[in-house]
Amino acid sequence: MNTLSLFRKVAVLEGISYILLLFIAMPLKYLADMPLVVKYTGWAHGLLFVLYIAFFVMAWIESKWGIGKAALIVGASLLPFAPFYVDKKLKEEN
Repeated sequence: MNTLSLFRKVAVLEGISYILLLFIAMPLKYLADMPLVVKYTGWAHGLLFVLYIAFFVMAWIESKWGIGKAALIVGASLLPFAPFYVDKKLKEEN
């Protein structure tokens, strides 16, 4: 398995964890008084975000992306559902 495919897998997992954090854990924290859900979901999301950045850097170097494309990929990690778009586009390129 090459770096790009590992990055794509991490990107999807990071996207899922972000959606879970925003749309399930946060409402449970504030509407159902369940703060531990955010603690554990947030921890998992944080770890996956660090992996996202690490694999992004490795894939960037290996794939020789331009700065514009690299900025879009990093920016996608900050928006819900955007990592799935990145995965789709990277899959189409290969």
